[in-house]
Formats: sequence, structure tokens, C-alpha cells
Amino acid sequence: MTHRIDRVEHLIKEEISMIFLYKLPDKLHDSSFGFITVTSVKVSPDLKIAKIYVSVLEKDKREAALEKIKSAAGFIRMELASRIRIKFVPELKFFIDDTLDYVEKIEGLIKQIHENDNKGND
Repeated sequence: MTHRIDRVEHLIKEEISMIFLYKLPDKLHDSSFGFITVTSVKVSPDLKIAKIYVSVLEKDKREAALEKIKSAAGFIRMELASRIRIKFVPELKFFIDDTLDYVEKIEGLIKQIHENDNKGND
């Protein structure tokens, strides 16, 4: 991966986080969604598509929050275009980042293994 792509990903992540915080409070700061965070951005090598991964604290509200974000994608892209200097602003595609769910599952399995080992040693 090139240094330029890394810089663009970092810049997009920062700017979209600021847009979520300051420009979309009426749409995204619905208290029922909990805390929404941009966790990572992956840009295609041609810089045409940016995959934005978001984390939503309330697990049962994730799909609703993602739909709200997707419905505001055009506004977010327009706002991003006014904030960054890049020839073409990539198409924004939003996804739920479920990495923490995976980590919790693995930790639970490890804990269960340790509990089973301790029962076997008794």
C-alpha cells in the first residue's frame, strides 16, 4: 500500500468523524443509537471507493444506525469534498465494524477453556 493511500484513509477517517460529530447531530446523535465511531477507512487503489467502518455501541441498534448513515451518505460526501483537497472524492460505502464482537467471542471461548481446565484439575 502506498503512503498516499494511507494518508488519504487517515484524512477521510478524521474528517468523517468530525462530520458525524458536528454536522449530523440531528440524524446520528439519536440517543437510542448510543455512541457511533468511525473505526477505519479502506480506500481502493484508484481512490474511487472508500469503505468506512463504523462501530455502534448499542448492538441491537446497529442496523438502524447504519441505515441512517447510508441515507446521509450524499450529504457526508458533499461535506467531505468541501473539507479535503483531492481531485475526486471517493464514493462512500458504510459498513458495521463487528471486530469487537469477534474479540468478545474469542475472549469468552478462552475463558470457557480455562474454566474447563480448572474443573478438570480439581
